[in-house]
Amino acid sequence: MQLNSDIAAIVTGGASGLGEATARMLAHQGVRVTIFDMNEERGRMTAGDIAGTFVPVDVTDAASVAAGFEAARKAHGVERILVNCAGIALGRKTLGTDRKTGELKAHDMASFRKVVEVNLIGTYQMIAQSVPEMSQLQPITADGCRGVIVMTSSVAATDGQIGQAAYAASKGGVLGMTLPVARDLTEYGIRVCAIQPGVFETPMVSGMPEKVRESLAAGVPFPKRLGQAHEYAHVVKFICENDYMNGESIRLDGAIRLAPR
Repeated sequence: MQLNSDIAAIVTGGASGLGEATARMLAHQGVRVTIFDMNEERGRMTAGDIAGTFVPVDVTDAASVAAGFEAARKAHGVERILVNCAGIALGRKTLGTDRKTGELKAHDMASFRKVVEVNLIGTYQMIAQSVPEMSQLQPITADGCRGVIVMTSSVAATDGQIGQAAYAASKGGVLGMTLPVARDLTEYGIRVCAIQPGVFETPMVSGMPEKVRESLAAGVPFPKRLGQAHEYAHVVKFICENDYMNGESIRLDGAIRLAPR
């Protein structure tokens, strides 16, 4: 698929981090971009920078997602590219000591469910509401491709660390559904891939103490640094433009394999 001004795209989590870099990359290629995010201030600012559209969307809420698609399509037409970057992280052990009481407590189900709802179910909900319209578009490549979906998994899907039960489960679910969703959509000419980022320089990591960030970077074999958001966006571009990329997940991690902690 050639990226140009005839293409519309939706990027969830596009107000910051990996999503923002992706939205900016697509816009630089001429693509008409809509950002879905909960952060209205950052979302509107980023959309303004790239002459795109911002819609406040909660990916866990079906009505919010539906309204987001309606607004995005009114502004730019039906999307041929959907990039799912919206996600949250949580550090909590399956059994750990409560900091306030000192008691042993199991991982509470409400927070576990929230992480899975946003990272996994939210991703699938975006796909489910996108493909009915995307599948009706005219093919734009010699192979008959109508659209591309990119999902964000994580190296934690296979290397989950201590305290990452919820996060690893959610990202493992994204990894696990990549191939079957791609297979489901083959007859409609819609390709589906995932990216498994390692430790990236994102707002979540930037808020950590400097010593922690240095330790994370030191654990990367090569190059010995944190990943940059534009490097994630570059892989999104590769997936979009390479028509033979389908049903696969790409690790983008500097060869890191996460230690238990």
